[in-house]
Amino acid sequence: MGVMVSHHLLAIIFGILGNAISFLVFLAPVPTFYRIYKNKSTESFQSLPYQVSLFSCMLWLYYALTKQDALLLITINSFGCVVETIYIAMFFTYATREKKISAMKLFFTMNVAFFSLILMVTHFAVKSPSLQVSVIGWICVAISVSVFAAPLMIVARVIKTKSVEFMPFTLSFFLTISAVMWFAYGLFLHDICIAIPNVVGFILGLVQMLLYGVYRNSGEKLDIEKKVNSSSEQQQLKTIVVITPLGVSEVHPVDVTVMEPVIPLSYTVHHEEEPSTGAGHGHVETAPS
Repeated sequence: MGVMVSHHLLAIIFGILGNAISFLVFLAPVPTFYRIYKNKSTESFQSLPYQVSLFSCMLWLYYALTKQDALLLITINSFGCVVETIYIAMFFTYATREKKISAMKLFFTMNVAFFSLILMVTHFAVKSPSLQVSVIGWICVAISVSVFAAPLMIVARVIKTKSVEFMPFTLSFFLTISAVMWFAYGLFLHDICIAIPNVVGFILGLVQMLLYGVYRNSGEKLDIEKKVNSSSEQQQLKTIVVITPLGVSEVHPVDVTVMEPVIPLSYTVHHEEEPSTGAGHGHVETAPS
């Protein structure tokens, strides 16, 4: 009995810690949406990561409510549903007509139709309460593991470009800590459906931090476009980071617009006495990768 009580207490402790970390990372996109509100435009941002995060929160909330003994999973996913809904509503408000239509189609397909299908099938087709919990839980596991494709794409990009620009160490660190908290919560709650996705999250977080350690100094070898980042007249490259309570993240680069021409140092040294042709004034744009 003492062991069971201690396991329950540990589950509560790790669940509270997981809530605290996930609460903070759910608020990570706030600066992004303040920028959207201020500029009255969604620019190059996409609604996909927020809609996926909302879908994930809805599924885990449904699972926790069906399971009935996962209060701390209910609290964080309820908060996540509210926050992600606000993000998506703001996106609908300031998106262009084309992007708004596309985002609405995705919303009704995934967060309304697909979720309703899962709800009806698990509620009406599965009669046994214990089997119902298992089916919903494994659906959550499948969805959570599948969306790890986005962080894996970032890892592949880091290896290819030898640059950690799109994989901040702080983000990777908190993803790893979050995965540890929720894994321990699932472990002490004896819930394999909560624990499994966070094993993947923990491994991915360690890989990201390892890659950061390997490629963190690669940024010193900057090309011409990178040198422009020091200019105060340049619009800085931004990223969107979306994280679910189970440690899934997605990073999306935004367009960078440079209003001044970039002249290599070697060109300036060897051609400083040549007359100007006036062709130097231009507009350089880099599209999102």
